[in-house]
Amino acid sequence: MSSLSLAVRDSNTMLRRNLLHARRYPSGTLNLLLTPIMMLLLFVYVFGDVMSTGIGGADRSDYIAYIVPGLLLMTIGSTVIGAAVYVSMDMAEGLIARFRTMAVHRPSVLIGHVLGSVLQSVMSVILVGAVGVAIGFRSTDATTLEWLAAFGLIVLFALALTWIAVGMGLAGPNPEAASNMAMPLILLPLVSSAFIPADTMPGWFQPIAEYQPFTPAIETLRGLLLGTEIGNNGWIAIAWCVGLIALGYRWSTAQFNRDPK
Repeated sequence: MSSLSLAVRDSNTMLRRNLLHARRYPSGTLNLLLTPIMMLLLFVYVFGDVMSTGIGGADRSDYIAYIVPGLLLMTIGSTVIGAAVYVSMDMAEGLIARFRTMAVHRPSVLIGHVLGSVLQSVMSVILVGAVGVAIGFRSTDATTLEWLAAFGLIVLFALALTWIAVGMGLAGPNPEAASNMAMPLILLPLVSSAFIPADTMPGWFQPIAEYQPFTPAIETLRGLLLGTEIGNNGWIAIAWCVGLIALGYRWSTAQFNRDPK
């Protein structure tokens, strides 16, 4: 069997293992998924009218259109925390150490976690998107190509955040610590353009909102789905994703290949 075939076989095995693990313990994913759904309902039905005025909209429906793309990417940040926790659990239970000694393609252990988390993230985004449609979100102007580009951005963003989360899971001494390390993946959208435009924030705060990965990705997704101006945000979002994937992959594999003490 060639090395490529071995890598594909072992990665597929690890992917099935992680999907089965997620199916047996759905409460973890559901708890992480509730955060963006509750944020969506809270900001729409409690603050929707006021926030709509703040973005220059006529009514609550304008704010629904504005907030849903941001909440879709916030959903990814919430879901991938599960990857950090599951990897840390494998470390704490000695499974990672055991996999290191087995005749398996070593990167497949991490790839299984990454692919499983990306699939869960995409399914979570679809669920939150369905909630958004149920409360009035519409994207009637988006073309088929723009929908495909939006889906590709979601997958790429999920892949980038998942590799970072896996690195956090390997670095955390226990699942609780890994979960705490991954909390910025939920908090960063709160200081992005997900809820209000970055240029309406205080001047000293605007750079925090602008120079982070969520804001260009949100603006790109918003442009694809709603036809707003994307500008350079598309290229910036792709650059962030590629950079985070490279960083997360190097960080994760370095820790995984490190000899246990």
